[in-house]
Amino acid sequence: MAVEKPKVEELLKKIDELIDIFKMISEDLKEVSSNLKTVVGVAKPEAPSISPIETGETGRGFRTIDDVQRVFPQELAGMLYFEEAAEYIIVKPRQYLGSDNFAKIASIVRDQLGGEYISAGRESHFRVPRKG
Repeated sequence: MAVEKPKVEELLKKIDELIDIFKMISEDLKEVSSNLKTVVGVAKPEAPSISPIETGETGRGFRTIDDVQRVFPQELAGMLYFEEAAEYIIVKPRQYLGSDNFAKIASIVRDQLGGEYISAGRESHFRVPRKG
């Protein structure tokens, strides 16, 4: 029985990873569907979400913690700790995020902020370049 336990744990880990991927794909499909409905005229167009980072409203050419926080929905931003470093804004969880919230945060960091996830055990964090 002990021989099969690691295999089961590996399978469960892979299943969790696939679920995260399917959720991201589902969100992307919803967005594409919404855009297609708008183009075809089935739905009213949604107001585009333009972040202060994209518009350069900060006027400094560097992202601040406030710029990065504004990109996250309030419920996700409350789960995160933000700190400013020389070249990056470091985003760390304040609590256990769970796979759903982690996937949402990772998607925002990657797709909207051009950042990345740094896996480093207890020191794991998201890193967003300050230069936008």
